[in-house]
Amino acid sequence: MQYKHLGRSGLKVSRLALGTMNFGDATDEATSFRIMDDAVEAGINLFDSADVYGGPQSPDMEQGYGISEEIIGRWLAQGGGRRDKIVLATKVYQPMGLGPNDKYLSAYKIRKAAEDSLRRLQTDHIDLYQMHHIDRSTPWEEIWQAMEQLVREGKVTYFGSSNFAGWQIATAQNAAIHRNFMGLVSEQSLYNLTARTIELEVIPAVRHYGLGLFPWSPLGGGLLGGVLKKHQEGRRSSPEMQKTIEQLRPQLEAYENLCDEIDEQPADVALAWLLHNTALTATIVGPRTPEQLATSRRALDVTLSDDTLAKLDKIWPGPGGEAPEAYAW
Repeated sequence: MQYKHLGRSGLKVSRLALGTMNFGDATDEATSFRIMDDAVEAGINLFDSADVYGGPQSPDMEQGYGISEEIIGRWLAQGGGRRDKIVLATKVYQPMGLGPNDKYLSAYKIRKAAEDSLRRLQTDHIDLYQMHHIDRSTPWEEIWQAMEQLVREGKVTYFGSSNFAGWQIATAQNAAIHRNFMGLVSEQSLYNLTARTIELEVIPAVRHYGLGLFPWSPLGGGLLGGVLKKHQEGRRSSPEMQKTIEQLRPQLEAYENLCDEIDEQPADVALAWLLHNTALTATIVGPRTPEQLATSRRALDVTLSDDTLAKLDKIWPGPGGEAPEAYAW
């Protein structure tokens, strides 16, 4: 396994991160346990979850939320030094109930959400606590004060963002600097060959402020995993996915043909393309089975030539570089 510092911090994390969104939904508990065991055995130390993960929610929102964290907690409770072998990451922001304060990033919500996550995870601290989305109504003075309190209490070590714009990362970091607080050490964004918008301003902001970057949906919801050969399997068979496949068919055909030419699997090429970017710390893989996890590890050994990278850019063009050069001078 390869490791890299989490942004400007001294913490090292594996270049493949285990995403646990499927735990409790597409993946049962026994299989989830095996995936986590296999991940640790493979040297993967970054486990990413969220309080909202866990499968279908009931109409009254009393069931479903928190199940992923609960499964991780029961796995950790088995002992054997499991907790000390992983960097445990989870998130806060999403609705966790029907009350007016059961969502977003008020100090009230942050305190309660952190306590609830710790209870479900059966641990006394969260290594990386991520804001799942920007809160457009809560001031940074309130957010950072609540986060600082969690650090003082020993409940959280590092903080990250997810789905932030570049200017929001800058605003958050400048507010933290004025408080003599470390602030963010990572950002988790949608990023893959089919979705490259963050190249405009998020990646420059991440680089400037010394944040680690974790792409979510690295395979574009399955589009980059050889979808033309597997289009009738699982979620690929949904009407929405079929419509997307038809819209992107020329690009998908060119992409899968290129993968055949270099004798690599499409999913491995998609992950290797991400890992080739020096701005990235790790890419998140969310396996539903142990076999999918094992397959993902191949990406670490794939080297893409300059010619292949140029062909990928032609098939899946980005926004033209970083702002403002992408559209001005």
